[in-house]
Amino acid sequence: MHSRLLSFLSDFERALLADDPTPDDGAWETERAVNYRNGLARLQLTVRVSGSPQKPRGAVLLQGFKLADGAACLKLQFSWAGTETTATHAIFAKPGCDWRSEARRLAAQWMAGPPASAVPATPGLPVMEDQPIAVAS
Repeated sequence: MHSRLLSFLSDFERALLADDPTPDDGAWETERAVNYRNGLARLQLTVRVSGSPQKPRGAVLLQGFKLADGAACLKLQFSWAGTETTATHAIFAKPGCDWRSEARRLAAQWMAGPPASAVPATPGLPVMEDQPIAVAS
């Protein structure tokens, strides 16, 4: 599973370079951090434009793990600079799963920016706000 983290990050970076080789007439700058013991990785994305400081673009957090049936799974969380919005995606190893294509698809989703704000699925039903849950001991 550990090599899946690094290979997925590499495929994700290649997709960014292929789809937008000169963002804002600059160059992508990436920084990786990997914790093999916990199966976690982070890809910090910035753009360097000559004569300007780096512009943060966002980050991709990955968690690699095995499901109860032994199948590999990657969970990704996207974040973008300038917003607190995040998006979560999961990739499950199943017959016909192409990890490289998934990296390309998800890189395109990240480049598209944060999703629109959530709208209640059923009109008329109240939206539950995040509130602390009391735990009885």
